[in-house]
Amino acid sequence: QVQLVESGGGLVQPGGSLRLSCVASGSIVGIYNMPWYRQAQVPDRELVAGITSGGTTTYADSVKGRFTISRDYAKNTVYLQMNSLKPVDTAVYYCNGGILQTGESRPKFYWGQGTQVTVSS
Repeated sequence: QVQLVESGGGLVQPGGSLRLSCVASGSIVGIYNMPWYRQAQVPDRELVAGITSGGTTTYADSVKGRFTISRDYAKNTVYLQMNSLKPVDTAVYYCNGGILQTGESRPKFYWGQGTQVTVSS
């Protein structure tokens, strides 16, 4: 069974920084895209940043220049470095992974449980 576990959330003042981590575990053959989403007081989750297996990154306009996504392929881990945080960044942050599991022919998408980020003075 594949699991994604996020960590690193918390309370931070405006202008501060946090680094989120997401570790994938289980019988993993390969990991494709590993994006970060967030969900505030809205029904839909917002795509924050993504990184492909080849290292290509994409960002939402609202976080460009402030957030950086990166991967450690050996550790099956994706990171989200968040700088210059604003109150509007307050949300539950989720990682998502397109993962090919042992015995499967196609990758499936998995979600972590989420980690709360609160930006407030």
